[in-house]
Order: sequence, then C-alpha cells, then structure tokens
Amino acid sequence: MFTGTGSRGLYKAPLSKGLLLVLSGLTVMLSLLPQYQHMFEYNLTTVSSRQQVWRLLCGRLVCLDVKDSFCSGMLIYNFRIFERRFGSGKFASFLLGTWCVSALLDFLLAQAFFYLFHYEVEELPAGLLAPVFALFVPFYSSVPKVPVTQVLSLISITNKTLVYIVGLQLLTSSPFMWLLALSGLISGALYYSNVFWLQNFFFVPAWLRCVARYLLEPLFSSSQPGNEAPLGMGATLDIQRQQRMDQLDQQLLLAQFNEARANSRHQAQAGLLQWNRFFPSLRRRRQAPPPAQTQPSAPPPPLDNSVAEEQVARLVEMGFSRLDALEALRASNNDINMATNFLLQH
Repeated sequence: MFTGTGSRGLYKAPLSKGLLLVLSGLTVMLSLLPQYQHMFEYNLTTVSSRQQVWRLLCGRLVCLDVKDSFCSGMLIYNFRIFERRFGSGKFASFLLGTWCVSALLDFLLAQAFFYLFHYEVEELPAGLLAPVFALFVPFYSSVPKVPVTQVLSLISITNKTLVYIVGLQLLTSSPFMWLLALSGLISGALYYSNVFWLQNFFFVPAWLRCVARYLLEPLFSSSQPGNEAPLGMGATLDIQRQQRMDQLDQQLLLAQFNEARANSRHQAQAGLLQWNRFFPSLRRRRQAPPPAQTQPSAPPPPLDNSVAEEQVARLVEMGFSRLDALEALRASNNDINMATNFLLQH
C-alpha cells in the first residue's frame, strides 16, 4: 500500500531522505543519552514564561519517543511523493510554513483549552509532528483513492487506508497529540490554500536552495530504481518462496486473462475481464503496423489537455510511464480511478 502512491525508494526525494536519516539518528542518539533529553522537551510554559525561544526549534524537531519517530518516519516516507510533485524547494517551503504557523497555533489552542476546561497544557509531544500531520491535507485532496479489497463486504480497503491507520496510531500515542494534529491540519489547510498569502511570507529563499542543492543534495540523493530483483534473490528461504509464489500467481492470472479474452470476446465480462473492453490499445501498442496502407488511419481524438496533463502527472508520480498513463487515460476518458486500477492490475 505504501508503494501504491509512488515509485519505490527515495529517488528524487533528497529532503525526505535527509529528514528520515537525521531525525531518526538524533532520536536514537537521545535514547542512548537520556541526560540530554530535557534540552529537547517541548515545554510551552518554559517557552512563554522564560522566553526560551530556542526550545521551539529543539522541541519541535526531534522526537523523544521512538514509537513517534517510527510512525512519523513512515509517514514522511509515504509523503515523499509531494517532494517529487512540488520539487524539493517547494516541499521544504511547505514544511517550513506549516512549522511556523503550527507553532503559533499550538499556543492558541493550548490557551483555548485552558479557558474551556480550566486545565493548563504545559508540555506537548516533541518532534516534527505538526508538519507531518499537515501533509495529510494535500494527501487527502490530491492523491486519488484506489480500491484494493473489501473486508466482509462492508469496509472498503484502499491504497490510502494504511497511511490513515499509521496517522491514527500516531494520533493516539500521547494524551495531547490531538492538539498537535489539529494544529498541523489547520496550518496545512491554510498554507496549501494560500490563505492570508502565507506562501508569500513563509518560503525557503533561492540562495538557500542553491546552497542545499550543491552541498546537501549530493549527500542524500538516491539512484533511480531499476528493475525488480530476479527470482530467488531473497535474503532467506521464506522470502525466496514468497517471491516464487507471487510470480506464479501473476503468471496464472495472466494466463487466465488471455484465455478468457480469447473465449469470451463478445460476452459480458466481470471483474478484471472488463478492462480489456475499455483498454484495447494497451495490449497492442508494441505490435508492428501493417506493411502497406493505402489510406492513413484516422488519428485518435484529442485529449482534453486541461484535464489530461494533470491526470498524467499524477499517474507518472505513482511510478507509471508517461506512455502508459496517456493510453490508459485516453481509453478511460480521463477517469483517473479507472486508469489507475488498470495500470496497477496489469
């Protein structure tokens, strides 16, 4: 499910890779050196009463709980698709903007909670948590939902379900994590919608982008993912056996599909067999053209570029090639869910 919304690995996502390595490394280091953990506590009372503003940076950057670090790391890994879509500069600006806005909202929500329930919130969970929750806003609004399976014919499981489950696990890990989640969601919605022109105020300067591109990007860049490892390359016998079973299942499904298409071309089809009726060109795109034609074939009807380019960009970010994305969208009349379903199953 985590690879269903993007290609494998951290290719073209150096900022996400850097955050995963640096923040997780600092969490492990602080767990081994507990005498320094008090410097990274996110204490609202200390910041407001003693004016220790440096605690905002330390307390809202490194997780002191290993479980919070693990869950936020999984979410950052999944949300790397936005770094590919926006670019590292705009992705960094989004994190910076939501980090600054959520820092103000933390104090406002804590004061509102005090006036409503007469309970003072002194300390919040530490870590880069509010910007991680803020990334759920573009994830919900821009990543298409693809059905995967159903549980008891009642609960629909999609490619986004596991991400929401990890977010729910992170939400319930601490008593006042809901305050950071609410702060992050509000700041993400405000920055993503550019309310009050927040994108014009909170952004990474161009000179800092150039410095990071030449100094930091070579350290955290990843090579382009290649083809899948050959059969039997698993580290253990269980992995090798699972690889063989997966390959046999794929071969069996493909054989059944080809046989059913040959026998039931003009009959009503159900489930996976319906896709051949909607996508006839994907199976024949590499066949050679006829040797001689007296009349050139009519060109396919043009796509609606205003819609198709956006849909093609989404499919390309999921890891599909541009040619497959164009043909799938052409055959599905720019239905992103139908095109994604077919590309995932074939």
